[in-house]
Amino acid sequence: MAKQGQPIAAGDVGQRLDALASAAQRVNTSGLPPVERWNPPFCGDLDIRIASDGTWFYLGSPIGRPELVRLFSSVLKREGERYFLVTPVEKIGIVVDDAPFIAVEMRAREQGGARLLSFRTNVGEWIDCDAAHGLRFEDAPRGGLAPYLHVRAGLWAKLSRPLYYELVDLGEIRQIGGEEIFGVASNGVFFAIADAAQLKGSA
Repeated sequence: MAKQGQPIAAGDVGQRLDALASAAQRVNTSGLPPVERWNPPFCGDLDIRIASDGTWFYLGSPIGRPELVRLFSSVLKREGERYFLVTPVEKIGIVVDDAPFIAVEMRAREQGGARLLSFRTNVGEWIDCDAAHGLRFEDAPRGGLAPYLHVRAGLWAKLSRPLYYELVDLGEIRQIGGEEIFGVASNGVFFAIADAAQLKGSA
C-alpha cells in the first residue's frame, strides 16, 4: 500500500486514471455517491490538481472533457486539509489550490415567504443556500473578501467575482448583538459579511 504523499508510479498513472474513471462511472448510477461513508485504502497520489479558478489539470495539462471533470468531482472527498478521489475500493490523493468548486451563477426566488438563493457550480450542480449549505467570507490575499459556499461534506465553492457583486447587491443591514451587521439572507438564515460601521468608514 502506498504511504501518504507517495506518488503513483509513472507507468501505472494512465491505467490508474482509467480504472478510477471506470469505477467512478459505476458508482454514479443515480445521484451523488456516498463518499463520506467510504474509507478505502490509500493507493498513492495522482498528478491531478484543481487550480484556484476551478480548472482541473492532469499531468500539468487541463482536462478538456467536462464530463470527466464532473465524474471525478462527484467522488471527491476531503479529509482534514487533504483531498482525495475515492471509490469503495481505493483512495487517490490530489491537490486543490483553493476551493474545489467555483460558483458561477446565482438565482434568487421566494419560497415560503423568504428569499432563497441558489448557486450553480462550474460542474453544473445547483446548491440551495441554507443552514446546511452556508456562506462564509474570508480575507482575500489581495484585499477585500473572498466568499465561499458550502457544497457538501467540507467541500466548498468559491464565488466568482461577478457573482460576489450580485450577492452584495442583495445585502442588508441587521442589528445583531447590539451591532449593525451587513449580510445577506437565504432561506431564513442571515449570513454576515462585514461590520456595517467598517463599510461606512471605507465608503
